[in-house]
Amino acid sequence: MTLRLHAFTCGWITASLGAFLEGARGKIRIPVPCFLIVHPEGTALFDAGMHVATQTDPGARLGPLAAAYVVEFAPGEEISARLAAQDVAADRIDFLVNSHLHFDHAGGNAQVPNARLVVQRAEWEAGRDPDLARANSYDARDYDLGHAVLAIEGEHDLFGDGSVTCIPTPGHTPGHQSLRVRTQRRDVVLTADACYLRRTLDALHLPPFAYDRDQMRASLLRLRALEQAGARLVFGHDPELWASVPQAPLAFD
Repeated sequence: MTLRLHAFTCGWITASLGAFLEGARGKIRIPVPCFLIVHPEGTALFDAGMHVATQTDPGARLGPLAAAYVVEFAPGEEISARLAAQDVAADRIDFLVNSHLHFDHAGGNAQVPNARLVVQRAEWEAGRDPDLARANSYDARDYDLGHAVLAIEGEHDLFGDGSVTCIPTPGHTPGHQSLRVRTQRRDVVLTADACYLRRTLDALHLPPFAYDRDQMRASLLRLRALEQAGARLVFGHDPELWASVPQAPLAFD
């Protein structure tokens, strides 16, 4: 058995383009991606999407954020259902890797109850600090759920063979991380919100808000170097790129 990487669309969000590219005008409709890695030694999920409560009452779940983000999230698009459609039980996932703790990345953590949560220590500590949680728009109901937590510092080899590696890419949040997955053909780097869009990377065009803009720019340069070395980057919320991403049950080649 070889490693397989599968992508899922777990809803869509419409927001101001200026929230992703500082100064830009208009609206953008973005995917909410989640990824399943099936490894000979176990399974891992990279991000878990949104909480199911946002399907019926996003205002109650998201609070003030609901005014900025219009959510399209139908029953059957939540991560547990996406996994079930591939005959994968959400309660049998071994590792849940959160890129960071925002609602569209960690909101579905409750649906993966038995996984070991893998998060950068800086992110986890920020999520449990009331002031930093408030400043970064975290909601502890998304992630502080009693999972066994592996708080890592820096790069982390998930299965011990170099095939799935957490890569620190801070700036968007205090402990944001991306994930490098080695498929049969090449490295695939799942950037999450370290790089929203192709335009973000090409022009180093940052959003108006970030925890640390200098760190975010440095993370973008690291991602650019990985791409120049031959990796395929899958940007965090790029609808144009997403149209070319194979959706489960297809796998990345």
